[in-house]
Amino acid sequence: MKQRLYAGRQLRALRHDAGLNQRAMATRLGLSVSYLSQLESDERPLTAAVTAALAQHFPAALAGIEGEAPARRLVALGHALADPAVAPLPAETIAHIAEEQPDLADRLIALHAAKRTAEERAALAEEAMTAGVGGRLPWEAVRDWFHDAGNYVDILDRAAEALSAQGGLADALRGHGIRIATDADEEAPLSRFDGATLTLNVALPPESRAFLIAHRLAAIAFAGPIATIVAAAPLAQPQARRLLAIGLANYAAGALVMPYRAFRAEARRMRHDIDRLSRRFGVSFEQACHRLSTLQRPGEEGIPFYFCRVDMAGNITKRHSATRLQFARFGGACPLWHVHEAVAIPDRILVQYAETPDGVRYISMAKGLVKPSGRFARSPRRYAVLLGCEASHAADFVYAEAVDPRGPATPIGISCRLCPRDDCDQRAFPPTDRAIAVDGEVRRVVPYRVV
Repeated sequence: MKQRLYAGRQLRALRHDAGLNQRAMATRLGLSVSYLSQLESDERPLTAAVTAALAQHFPAALAGIEGEAPARRLVALGHALADPAVAPLPAETIAHIAEEQPDLADRLIALHAAKRTAEERAALAEEAMTAGVGGRLPWEAVRDWFHDAGNYVDILDRAAEALSAQGGLADALRGHGIRIATDADEEAPLSRFDGATLTLNVALPPESRAFLIAHRLAAIAFAGPIATIVAAAPLAQPQARRLLAIGLANYAAGALVMPYRAFRAEARRMRHDIDRLSRRFGVSFEQACHRLSTLQRPGEEGIPFYFCRVDMAGNITKRHSATRLQFARFGGACPLWHVHEAVAIPDRILVQYAETPDGVRYISMAKGLVKPSGRFARSPRRYAVLLGCEASHAADFVYAEAVDPRGPATPIGISCRLCPRDDCDQRAFPPTDRAIAVDGEVRRVVPYRVV
């Protein structure tokens, strides 16, 4: 028989860290105030129902209460059994399976992972057949490497946090014998480095200038760890390995200008208000969004966010998700996502309350951005960034104030080729794993019916 687990001290600490009183905490967990009080006083042990509620609302903290492996098993099993192909189970039942039958739980998790892998391979094969391309391009391989790493590189993140505490980044770069200069030619590259001088374009805004200084400092100060990571990466193409080295230096640069603990603390205090975070750390809107998607340090996780950047043609040029929502590896995003509208409306934040086919609801904000070209003859870069989280985190996401969580949610998908919805008028393509019926006598918005 499994020993009963009392966790009063941990529950009290969790509640205090979340800034909740007992009533608010009890409401979030679906408990009575008196029952929560008994749990915090160690008068009652944790039950499967309480564990399930903690897994839903505080998955990172659960690891500190139950231990890393049981907590990860419960969260992963919950994700696996939330698949629309599986009949839904109560959260308490899922917690019982994870606790009493861990071998069965691990097999269900493995089966779900195999199913997702098969779906991705089918989509990849279909895309390769359509495009006539075999294998991944170098930038795709690097993008997948960061995705597989959870968009978090611990050794670089901690080293950058330690270095940022020592003083100004420009002074640190000069301490390595590197001079910083400015190129008055607006047609020059954003930056050039010749081994002794970092030359920056005069037209760069302050946040871009600071980031490029941080990038060069990271490439020099962390050359050893970066080389070790690149050597161990399963990348066959030389171009991919060089791109990974640049990407790792970019990652470390973000950690230098937005140190992990300070950035995470301010993000929680400001309820993840991107404009306020940008001003606080002197970074761009996109840089702040991207950094929020990397806060996955074990034991100190931030809110699980998904993040992407979309260009005017609907191409996803950056993507990562720490949530159950996963982006399509190829092709565009769902046309119902508000990020597409945001591209055409720069400098305005749009908020969306959406639901994926598996029934999970999300709140996201999107903002269209314009990067000036510096001259009339060259078009500026226009794109939009999207940042979102599961609706269960709405209280910690300031943008949730713009939507009514009790109202209807926009039914979004991942991409048309992977979306199982059979009633969407916005489809560009039918799903790859479903048959279609075509009736020439019945006219619909979409000229086929998914069956």
